[in-house]
Amino acid sequence: MNYRNRKSKTFWVLGVPPGIWLTVFFIIPLSLIWLFSFGDKRGLIDIDLTWTMANYARAMDPLYLQIFLKSFWFAGITTLACLLVAFPIAIAITFAPSRIRPILLLLVILPFWTNLLIRTYALIAVLRTKGYVNFGLEYLWDGLNAILLFFGMDPSGLIGERFTPAPLLYNNFAVVFGLVYVHLPFMVLPLYASLDRMDRSYLEASLDLGATQFRTFLSITVPLAMPGIISGLIITFIPALGSFLTPDLLGGTDSQMIANVIERQFKSANDWPFGSALSFILMYITFFVLAARALFSKRGSTMDAG
Repeated sequence: MNYRNRKSKTFWVLGVPPGIWLTVFFIIPLSLIWLFSFGDKRGLIDIDLTWTMANYARAMDPLYLQIFLKSFWFAGITTLACLLVAFPIAIAITFAPSRIRPILLLLVILPFWTNLLIRTYALIAVLRTKGYVNFGLEYLWDGLNAILLFFGMDPSGLIGERFTPAPLLYNNFAVVFGLVYVHLPFMVLPLYASLDRMDRSYLEASLDLGATQFRTFLSITVPLAMPGIISGLIITFIPALGSFLTPDLLGGTDSQMIANVIERQFKSANDWPFGSALSFILMYITFFVLAARALFSKRGSTMDAG
């Protein structure tokens, strides 16, 4: 009895404060936004709760559907690029000597120590017309131009009369590049966690039986790393889908994502009901992705048990 009393007391002491915090600062504000999505805008600041579905119907307008599709496209490309880049990094960290593995992991999580806004402005300094990338390309152009002139060749026909900076900023490329730069650690860490738990004897057995490195990678490494791949895909895709700062600072007028539209509805347009509806549509999509992941995991567990 004393044990049960102590256990109940511990639950109330440790569980009630976080529960109150979660209710006051998350559930109640989120519930208000959900109610606003069924309201009508009256004047500048008044919202009349009429339980209308007009805001959700308005979100089905081709203009907003196109922005939703573009956001999915950007998030999908970002997730795929992160997977392709993160997998070799995770493998390199997994098979690195134990003395330098913590240093490599520190380098992966080091960007989290810097504010996202600062990192984004740093990326602008790298990609802009007078940025470091174009400075490097101009240096290579000058070198190639000098070599062509040395051999008596006309460089204007091959590389042009003057260097033209590459348009790396304020376009779709800059948005995707920035999203990959921001979300890459979210893919590396779950991949490393799965690969680090991998039984390496399977790799040795595959190679001893005559399989090539590539066949071993496809048949052994990828299936064993599948839990990390799925987790990495989810925790990369969902934040990328709702990204606001990166497309706002790096993208052009044709590179805006749905989060930028939601921000304008709450601020510039002062249309909270419509912004709330867009927000919850994005949340419903997120719930659907998580539910699909849970269903996939459940089916995988059932097949393994069978």
